[in-house]
Amino acid sequence: MNNKPKYHLFNNTRYAIDGLVHAIKNESSFRLELLMAVFIIVGIIYIDVSITQKMILLVSGILVLIVELINSAIENVVDLNTLETKPLAKAAKDIGAAAVMLCILLHVTCWVLVLI
Repeated sequence: MNNKPKYHLFNNTRYAIDGLVHAIKNESSFRLELLMAVFIIVGIIYIDVSITQKMILLVSGILVLIVELINSAIENVVDLNTLETKPLAKAAKDIGAAAVMLCILLHVTCWVLVLI
């Protein structure tokens, strides 16, 4: 089955916005990280560091949101496939969560290094 729609800039943008809206409405972890991103962006604006350091903080913060979206997609696909507890389903979800955790650790590390 080929469920791949023909590329169309406006349709693809709409799909992306739909995915973002779905994540905001249904994924509590993403909502929390998005809320934290607001405070982080304000912090980035007000700290007295170089523009390069500000960009590193901004990019690593946005990366957290991106990885959380990918993790949520993995979780949704696993849940679509099975609601039973299966070792591979658990492993897929745990690996996605580990990716988010590592990304958050990277972001925190960037903050520590910039502020030192």
